[in-house]
Amino acid sequence: MGSSEVSIIPGLQKEEKVAVERRRLHVLKALKKLHIEADEAPVVAVLGSGGGLRAHIACLGVLSEMKEQGLLDAVTYLAGVSGSTWAISSLYTNDGDMEALEADLRHRFSRQEWDLAKSLQKTIQAARSENYSLTDFWAYMVISKQTRELPESHLSNMKKPVEEGTLPYPIFAAIDNDLQPSWQEAKAQETWFEFTPHHAGFPALGAYVSITHFGSKFKKGRLVRTHPERDLSFLRGLWGSALGNAEVNRNYIFDQLRNLLTLRGDVWRRTVANAKYIGRRIFAPLLRLQQSLQRERPVLEDEGGEPNYNWLTEMLENWTRTSLEKQEQPDEDPESKGSVSDFLDFVRKTSICASKWEWGTTHNFLYKHGGIRDKTMSSRRHLHLVDAGLAINTPFPLVLPPTREVHLILSFDFSAGDPFETIRATTDYCRRHKIPFPHVEEAKLDLWSKAPASCYILKGETGPVVMHFPLFNTDACGDDIEAWSDTYDTFKLADTYTLDVVRPLLALAKMNVRENKKKILREMRNAAMLYYPKHYAQSCSLV
Repeated sequence: MGSSEVSIIPGLQKEEKVAVERRRLHVLKALKKLHIEADEAPVVAVLGSGGGLRAHIACLGVLSEMKEQGLLDAVTYLAGVSGSTWAISSLYTNDGDMEALEADLRHRFSRQEWDLAKSLQKTIQAARSENYSLTDFWAYMVISKQTRELPESHLSNMKKPVEEGTLPYPIFAAIDNDLQPSWQEAKAQETWFEFTPHHAGFPALGAYVSITHFGSKFKKGRLVRTHPERDLSFLRGLWGSALGNAEVNRNYIFDQLRNLLTLRGDVWRRTVANAKYIGRRIFAPLLRLQQSLQRERPVLEDEGGEPNYNWLTEMLENWTRTSLEKQEQPDEDPESKGSVSDFLDFVRKTSICASKWEWGTTHNFLYKHGGIRDKTMSSRRHLHLVDAGLAINTPFPLVLPPTREVHLILSFDFSAGDPFETIRATTDYCRRHKIPFPHVEEAKLDLWSKAPASCYILKGETGPVVMHFPLFNTDACGDDIEAWSDTYDTFKLADTYTLDVVRPLLALAKMNVRENKKKILREMRNAAMLYYPKHYAQSCSLV
């Protein structure tokens, strides 16, 4: 169990500092195997962009090939946004075993299976929480279907290999959606939020809480009510909650609500106690509810100007009462299932959250904290955390702070559109905050984006070297980049991802690493020589 207090300190958290130091020993051994002799290990960070299932599968391919080529062992940090976080987290739940990870991927996409009953049961359980939001629904009913898995482990379970230094230190990105106006206006650093196996918090403020207490209730820096640590399924939903714009997400949600109207009887029996005679008493009102929301019925306001959802509450209460009055007593293990009223409460809460468009609700651990001067951060009872791709579709802001001392960044861009949009956005962000980052002329970026190569090496006068790898590039795809992009569109339904669709994408991502291995080794060697000149990195042959 982590500390029950909020930590506000500059620099790295103690646990990360220790883990990174231990990782250095493993990196040095890896560099030696790669024929790079160094007394001090340069800090290399691998970044994975967002891009839904495309990013998930391509990032797995990148990690697998980097492991195969001996490169992953020379990496200190792994950081991801959206779909890449699903892949990175899988690396740790499989203890770094890439063969097992690829076998699991093949297994998941060789069958058209999704345990709807289990996902629905998890969602109904989540709806009992006071902080239930669309993120819960999205995590258990959408992302679990996209990835065909429902991991129940936790971030804190990743501590062992990280603390031993056998795997890179992982960082998972999100942003504070309440600060979107500040981001749009000034690219506020406080917008960014990070998760690691040890902590969750705002790196710009140096304000963190133990990962085991993320979601618990704090006041004035002290823990006042403990909530269970959120599982990886929920966190994946939070990190990957922006597969599309609001309209695309809304359609995903309503599609799933619509699917509930056609559930087989065995799914109901596995999910809801006393489900034998639910029948039309649930289906018909649920249909009316879904239709009313799709018509975007206006939300009324009460006299105080607050949204009034009485129309929705009254409708649901009426048919809840009707259903419960006609139910028989439980005939099988009701403790393991939700009751009919639990199900109806889940529908009611989901509908209200959809009307309010409420995502990522969690207790604000900085609430009433005296050490935070910014009242915007300490006056809110809740945070609303969402996909960092809504700001920048790759986690540059989390590895660029000087406290992490990153020397070389390998940026894998899995975008279906312009693969340099993340470079543009990061350049603007760094310019505003005087953070060293390689500058590239806009005209050159425009030229590159028309026919992207597989690797670009960006260097500035100071700061880390950035190697940028577009997934779809002329080296691997020739003149068929548009066809590849269409095949692996971000909004492509999970049902269309068969093994025959997955394999070429996995192979493409691997090839991009393999074909650029010499360039990566050269920049690793250069980083060792540049940042540790007193311990000149004696190179053997370039392999």
